Amino acid sequence: MYEDRKRKPPVMYQHPILEEVLIIENRGPNTECQKSEKEVIVDLSCGMSVLRGADVFVQGIMGAPPNMLAGDHVSVYADLDGKCLKGSNKVYTGNKTYVGNGVAQRSRAEIFKTENPLSGVGVLMTEPLYEAPSLSDLSPHITYPQNFPSAVCVTVLDPQPGEVILDMCAAPGGKTTHIATNMKDKGRVVAIDKTEQKIRRVKRNAQNWNLTCIECYAFDSTKSCDVNSDFNNGPPYPPETFDRILLDAPCSALGQRPSLKNPMSLKTLKSHPVCQRKLLEKAVDLLKPGGVLVYSTCTITLEENEEQVAWAINKFPCLSLDEQIPFLGEVGRQCEGLSEDEISQLQYFNPVLSTTDVLPDCT
Repeated sequence: MYEDRKRKPPVMYQHPILEEVLIIENRGPNTECQKSEKEVIVDLSCGMSVLRGADVFVQGIMGAPPNMLAGDHVSVYADLDGKCLKGSNKVYTGNKTYVGNGVAQRSRAEIFKTENPLSGVGVLMTEPLYEAPSLSDLSPHITYPQNFPSAVCVTVLDPQPGEVILDMCAAPGGKTTHIATNMKDKGRVVAIDKTEQKIRRVKRNAQNWNLTCIECYAFDSTKSCDVNSDFNNGPPYPPETFDRILLDAPCSALGQRPSLKNPMSLKTLKSHPVCQRKLLEKAVDLLKPGGVLVYSTCTITLEENEEQVAWAINKFPCLSLDEQIPFLGEVGRQCEGLSEDEISQLQYFNPVLSTTDVLPDCT
């Protein structure tokens, strides 16, 4: 496959500290590709997938030149604002960004035919901007692709067999399954997320791994604690129920790399810290005395990271920062309300440096 695309196989190795993790290195950006006059426009989601190793599937193609035939060399651009009309045959002059070159597998006429629409690969990416190997063909029963910090935060949580653990914002379920496998499927892992659609993904991943200790619920975690509730009836739960809690909070996701422009309004950006604090309050209520709470995000703003930690330890005297094992990132950044010692206990992954994918092999 790599010879056909004129690419070298990716560098892959077992992580020297996290034994269940295989590192697969990405390469890029490749800025020396000669761009084609024939431009294919894809939607933002498709463009993001291309940056992470995928080919262009027909469903993601928004526009293509009228004379495009199968076998043509094309350049692929992502529509950043979502304004390209489906089926466009003109050069798109809107806000777009280049994600690489490829070979068209279908003609324009085939892609946009109205009867019996096609599926499958529309453009085979031969010269992507980033060489991130596609992991979609790997068996979901023995591997799960994640970014490296995602695997680290589960290891820091240190789940033990027989414990009762809560994953407050669990979808799509990579961390949930990692927790359950580290517990040897012994104990109870409660996975909560807000919608049935998200929970179906968690259930599917749990089934792929044949894990029986995971309980999945579609529920709003900001309402997950109630003094009058019964643990055996699902959420909400009584206070001081869980030995360990993972709060991988909804965030602005500005730390994911490689990435395209994040089409987020300032109002939306400011809404995340508000929701995160509601979740943190419930996490503190639900945690047993002496329990472990891991708070993590995939963003870079101080407001969603260091400032949230400062707020939490100030609001809840029962909380204190503890040493993170393993510590594989950088220390936290300067933040009002945190001492130098406290900052040194926060783990920060620089998105410019942290672009590798990992596969927790929990067999």
